[in-house]
Amino acid sequence: MKFYIETVGCQMNALDSELAAAELMAAGWERLDSRKDADLIIFNTCSVREHAEEKIYSALGRLKHWRTQKPGSLVCVMGCMAQKDKDVVFQRAPYVDVVVGPGKIDQLVALVEAAAATGTPQIAVGVDRFEQKADRQTIKESFRLYDPIRLPQARQRTFQAMVRIMFGCDKLCSYCVVPSVRGPEQSRSPKEILDEVKTLADQGCVEVTLLGQTVNSYRYRENGKTTRLADLLAMIDGVSGIRRVRFVSSYPTDMTDELLQAVRDLPSAMPYLHVPAQHGANSTLKRMRRHYTVEQYRELVDRIYETIPGAAITSDFIVGFSGETEDEFLQTVDLVRYARFKNSFIFKYSVRPGNEASRIYVDDVPEEVKKRRNNELLAVQNEISAELNKSFLGREVEILVEGPSKRESRSVAQEETLYAECEQTETPSEQPTTPEGITSVGELLATAAPNGTVQLTGRTECDRIVVFNGPREMAGTFQRVRVVDTAPFTLFGELL
Repeated sequence: MKFYIETVGCQMNALDSELAAAELMAAGWERLDSRKDADLIIFNTCSVREHAEEKIYSALGRLKHWRTQKPGSLVCVMGCMAQKDKDVVFQRAPYVDVVVGPGKIDQLVALVEAAAATGTPQIAVGVDRFEQKADRQTIKESFRLYDPIRLPQARQRTFQAMVRIMFGCDKLCSYCVVPSVRGPEQSRSPKEILDEVKTLADQGCVEVTLLGQTVNSYRYRENGKTTRLADLLAMIDGVSGIRRVRFVSSYPTDMTDELLQAVRDLPSAMPYLHVPAQHGANSTLKRMRRHYTVEQYRELVDRIYETIPGAAITSDFIVGFSGETEDEFLQTVDLVRYARFKNSFIFKYSVRPGNEASRIYVDDVPEEVKKRRNNELLAVQNEISAELNKSFLGREVEILVEGPSKRESRSVAQEETLYAECEQTETPSEQPTTPEGITSVGELLATAAPNGTVQLTGRTECDRIVVFNGPREMAGTFQRVRVVDTAPFTLFGELL
């Protein structure tokens, strides 16, 4: 039996897809790169934005004919939308066979087998923490933490892996659905995490990214001892073969000096921090129920740059949130100029049913205003990104080569947009428009790669993308390149 899995959303979803694929492959299923010959099609879904949900429902609608033309075929919806919509999925797409929430991945194989054997729909989701009168422990247990199967062939790249160190979220930001679709915050045992990282290292992995909805909130208590993220980084730093460790996404108030010092002092900890600010006005942050002020966020930015020389900070922003005035928006622009982020992921606010904002606030910012503010903030960020990247011109950097570019024939404008999309934490449609003034980069990309080489991409320690020509076999190795040109999202180099 063969399966195909399509993923929408953040790194959490990307990891969930890998773990789901590993469960199926361990049970004897074969993974395909296209839907054409699949017996099982899985959509791993996102509920953070309405656009992501509608994209999945549209795709499901197109499968109706396929489902009837191929007897015995199966359709599965998993992830955040599966948890949020539950029975609604079956109502809108009655030919779906399996619905499984993000806390039930370990049941996927059993659910698929039951659907195939009985011909009846199967569902497994966690307890809704806001609708059910269940105690916190019961809700936690319904979002199970388990030791996942890690198969190199289930990953996009065998030498890079993501590791979940915690599940769920307790911040309860007013605009967010994550606490309801991924349950209460709970941290995994450091021993389980360390054993998993060692397994990945034995499989040839050299870089791991630690994942958590608010990853720097990680805290595990056992036998009177509390392990925090800084401690976990120190443990992983001792794992032979692991040369790079990153972690995303961080919550501003949980970024301790101890953690920053660990990033500075541990050889494997990379100087890259994703710390979503979401907005630059205290009044809006209060409506968003973010538990910090703009002044506190600015102080955090100062501490990061002072503690970690050369650190790169990225952020998330929402424009057009309920009640946002022009002055509040301009305060966000001021914060972006102050912090000088490597890049920012900027989104127009959309109401998500079920969260606090949908109940108590009116979505009163017109769509055309949201779009204008989105584009204006993107322009400011693109300008800063271009300036920061120009400082790398002529420098030598070490990169982990990720492999050949999949868009070698694209124009430079398309390349720039592509790399922005690759860094998405949500849906790619909201990313910046094509930057201008990169003619020299275009000339570089237009140059044919020498015989025996292809256009390769890699990342620096501070998570900047580098494009250069080299042999395909370099994928998974560390190389030094000299930066010969720059663009807002990309460095262009030559192999040393």
